[in-house]
Amino acid sequence: MSQSSGPAALMQQAEDIMALNDRGAYTVPTHGLYPFQWNWDSCLVALGQRHSNEPRAWLELQTLFEHQWDDGMVPHIVFHEPDDGYFPGPDVWATGRAIPTTGITQPPVAGFAIRRLFDDAIDKTLAKECAAQLLPMVDRWHQWFFNHRDPESTGLVALIHPWESGRDNSVDWDTPFERVPVEGITPYVRRDLQHADADHRPTKAQYDRYLWLVEHFRSLNWDNTKLHNASPFQIVDPGFNAILIRSCDDIAHVADALGHADIAERNRAMASKGREALELLWHEGNGQYACYDRVEKTLSDSPSIGGILPILAELPVHRAKAIVARIQKLNASVNYLVPSHDPEDSEFDGKRYWRGPSWLIVNYLITSGLRTSNEHALADEIEAQSLSLIETSGFAEYYDPITGEPCGGASFTWTAAMVMEFCQLPRTA
Repeated sequence: MSQSSGPAALMQQAEDIMALNDRGAYTVPTHGLYPFQWNWDSCLVALGQRHSNEPRAWLELQTLFEHQWDDGMVPHIVFHEPDDGYFPGPDVWATGRAIPTTGITQPPVAGFAIRRLFDDAIDKTLAKECAAQLLPMVDRWHQWFFNHRDPESTGLVALIHPWESGRDNSVDWDTPFERVPVEGITPYVRRDLQHADADHRPTKAQYDRYLWLVEHFRSLNWDNTKLHNASPFQIVDPGFNAILIRSCDDIAHVADALGHADIAERNRAMASKGREALELLWHEGNGQYACYDRVEKTLSDSPSIGGILPILAELPVHRAKAIVARIQKLNASVNYLVPSHDPEDSEFDGKRYWRGPSWLIVNYLITSGLRTSNEHALADEIEAQSLSLIETSGFAEYYDPITGEPCGGASFTWTAAMVMEFCQLPRTA
């Protein structure tokens, strides 16, 4: 599937895809497969929207945060309109919201996105107004993580469901997922396989466990004071925590600019404590970070993208250099960086969702961290490989990192948004 080459042509194709998936006040990831508003999708999509329509980019974030829970959580899906093409839908989650949402969250990239919209805004007045509105909401969400997902005040937060990570079927979850039961779940029919190749998606055994956790949390009335300790899946993901750390730093920066010293101080303190605690997740043998299982109190040996994403968190120089070396080693095994799992590991699967494929959103987060660490040459290479994927394989959800084959959903919104970020043509508000 060849695309017209050149930044201007790619930008136009990206804009067309984003317009196709625009629902007025929010954007769906792609038609059919994902017909609702996803949390981290929207935050990353706003980065692309700003290149053609700054007010629309702010609206994307505002729509998401309109559905923040009273305790501060921002849910991972908002079900704005009925659509039976996706499972599990709002009837399965049964969270009791006026506009239905799920009862779990997703990687908190909102702070990261808001800083970029704010710092680079052409319409400075609009940026100040919108950032001032969103700032306390994002601050509450950040506090929610440490109040409800870090009960021992370690500085790092845990996932209680793989869907929260954004990396649904990562190899990282295989071992801890074995203790999640499959008995007693309500019979169900998957809808994702109507839209995507089964060989590209999570397995039925994984879906059974996803659903067991949802039904278990539902039985606890989605009470976030109980869910962490009640979950048999309590995983500290270094990539997720790195996103939270960076977002805390970025919100502190915006808070300083808007004169909210209390928010700035609080978020900077959360980021500092988290960054220090990340050291406990370093895996010397793999040369990257690793997940920590709170139930078993063990560090994973899984060499996934989750252990490379901490470059986003402004690491100490020696750790940043080690991550650069790790990516360069991976580059010898693939044609398109950055694979979501090490191709030399026996569990690598280049086409199955988060068990090997490359994703442009991950590439974007990694290159952002590399540039912060002054590793511009590697960032340039990753961006070039990313755009090469688009030119040869179109705007897919993700790609086989060896063959470049497009996988998952097509005409994917956040892929388009990342292309707009990589191309960086002059823009107007």
